[in-house]
Amino acid sequence: MPREEFEKLIEEGYEQLPQWVREKIKNVAVLVEDEPSKEDREAEGLGDDETLLGLYKGIPLSARGEEYGVGMTLPDTITLYQIPIEEEAEEELTTSNVVSDHNDIVSRYKEMVAKVVAETIWHEFAHHFGMDEGEVREREQKREGS
Repeated sequence: MPREEFEKLIEEGYEQLPQWVREKIKNVAVLVEDEPSKEDREAEGLGDDETLLGLYKGIPLSARGEEYGVGMTLPDTITLYQIPIEEEAEEELTTSNVVSDHNDIVSRYKEMVAKVVAETIWHEFAHHFGMDEGEVREREQKREGS
């Protein structure tokens, strides 16, 4: 998928966050990279068969004190990794078995990428709000009705 199209899906995914959530987001840059760096993979303790869809780096809102923002403060970052997101979408599409023709495959692929992007944005902004990985996964299960 062209980068511009992927970035458009990021904008749409961000707009899916509730308005009250978007209003509380401060000093965060959303970035796109092809894949996680070796350093980020090592920092996250990933094995060779594991990857990241996104990564939050910064000071969560829940940890920002009164001194936050005094002086030069670099933004937190949320990086979305295009290749792993596309691979995840392809895997979900392959296991769904609901495509019938080429046009349907293209349409469903874009829908799946958009879904994975939106879920990843939600996940990484949950970290921005101070949730650890366990809390985020628990909330994701509740959102999915599991």
